[in-house]
Amino acid sequence: MALARYTVAVPVEPLKQIKTSILKPSASSSSESHFSLFFSARKPRSVSISSGIRRRLSHFHAPAAQAEPQESSPASLAAEAFTHFKHVLLPITDRNPYLSEGTRQAIATSAALANKYGADITVVVIDEKQKESIPEHETQLSTIRWHLSEGGFQEFKLLERLGEGVNKPTAIIGEVADDLNLDVVVISMEAIHSKHVDANLLAEFIPCPVILLPL
Repeated sequence: MALARYTVAVPVEPLKQIKTSILKPSASSSSESHFSLFFSARKPRSVSISSGIRRRLSHFHAPAAQAEPQESSPASLAAEAFTHFKHVLLPITDRNPYLSEGTRQAIATSAALANKYGADITVVVIDEKQKESIPEHETQLSTIRWHLSEGGFQEFKLLERLGEGVNKPTAIIGEVADDLNLDVVVISMEAIHSKHVDANLLAEFIPCPVILLPL
């Protein structure tokens, strides 16, 4: 499937504990940050496409020419996506029990976006190994809870998808996003570079916009 890429500036206020240099400030405002936003080839649920404005006709006058329908530009579609989402998906494929810099940044960004737009957060922890084979699994869950609580989220949905194979993370993310009707996925590029998530399959499996945070 085709994969379209747009860069959108969305105000984000990461946690003070997280380094903010990962999100590069835009030239227009020091409070805005840039990240990569991917749209699936399928129409995202959270994006509505304007069909144009039809002029009102009065029966006292001769019919006027109707306005041509206008298609929304890629930039306006991307911006509009951030005014409608209410459910954020935060996938974690990191095996570090205390979480890597990229994962911590993804948590901070998810919390900041969810706070700004009044959204809830669903965390899905993905690992090819069974829970019994991950000695510090509970430590990692505690670390996730701590970072989210620092961002103002004591309550969030936590899912665990463990022991489902090496090549499944991307498909699992898409399945969870689709099953729970989620609106946006936040992933660090670290998950791409570490080969945990296949960037080429994002558009195929994930039915909503995906935010990729640069390292």
